[in-house]
Amino acid sequence: MIDPLNAVHPVSIGAASVPAPDDVYVIAEAGVNHNGDVGLAHRLVDSAAASGADAVKFQTFSPDKLVSSAAATTPYQRDRGGSSDQRSLLEALTLPKEAWVELRDHASEAGTTFLSTPFDLDSAEMLVDLGLPALKVSSGELTNLPYLREMSRLGVVLLVSTGMGTEEEVEAAVEACAEAPGLVLFHCVSAYPAPVEECNLRVIPRLTELHGIPVGWSDHTPGLTTALGAVALGAPILEKHFTSDRTLPGPDHLASLEPDALTEYVSATKQLARALGDGVKVRMPSEDENALLVRRSWHAARELPAGTHLTGDDLQLLRPEGGVSPAVDIRGRVLSRAVEAGAPVTDADLAR
Repeated sequence: MIDPLNAVHPVSIGAASVPAPDDVYVIAEAGVNHNGDVGLAHRLVDSAAASGADAVKFQTFSPDKLVSSAAATTPYQRDRGGSSDQRSLLEALTLPKEAWVELRDHASEAGTTFLSTPFDLDSAEMLVDLGLPALKVSSGELTNLPYLREMSRLGVVLLVSTGMGTEEEVEAAVEACAEAPGLVLFHCVSAYPAPVEECNLRVIPRLTELHGIPVGWSDHTPGLTTALGAVALGAPILEKHFTSDRTLPGPDHLASLEPDALTEYVSATKQLARALGDGVKVRMPSEDENALLVRRSWHAARELPAGTHLTGDDLQLLRPEGGVSPAVDIRGRVLSRAVEAGAPVTDADLAR
């Protein structure tokens, strides 16, 4: 497994560093789960902050700059969105421009970072003007190299999702983002929900090794399994859709977590990140008192006077650990001082 702490240079998202020792950066993706309701969008900010997520993220777009009037909805959008064309669906999910200032300020007051995914350059520039520390790029734009080049010139970190992509397409996207001050990739399976057996989480260390940049997991699966696997494989950043109510109409609610589940998601993934450690096998502080009592050391089998040339009959290996370790053979050594029967034989007892 590739250790991202050693394999990549950290990228800053506001005050946070990605990767960071003993932590994973979790983005709570509100997306369009506000259903075009500014009040619901604010409630989603509160839920994200309460969950402990590092950031709350929305999607910012102008429908006429994103889809043609003839663009059909995807199957999952059609099943859950109640509209046969993307333009009508997206128009119902658009927030007014003034809402973005309110949501940014609300997120800051709530103690979480405000992020968004722009789908056109005007939206991206507006978000940069609001002071966002990073911009997300959706999987659908992975091959939109002209857009990526323009985004990379905006002076903020880019978080680029790679769903539906190949290694060659990811490489081209990374090259297109060369002017960005920082770049994070997200491995992603662009299905809602994504089949667990198609997640191919080993892509995460693979892309980390290939590109030397942080690679996270944009998680569209149910439950915690793939998130925990991704963190264990070195993902320093996660993104997960959430909603106030999975039964609401709209394209993404069904593949999203409700608030309590989001809190569990954040807690479990951050706990796992703390559990991973640095990979160096050492005795931990919590083990010290147990090691003393359950490990053996050399003890005197009988009363041994100073000057004794130690033999196997003079010694026995017993708990506790207070004497010389069994890994060191002290038979044939000479005692510099007497040792009582049953007492541990220490380094200080042995003649030099």
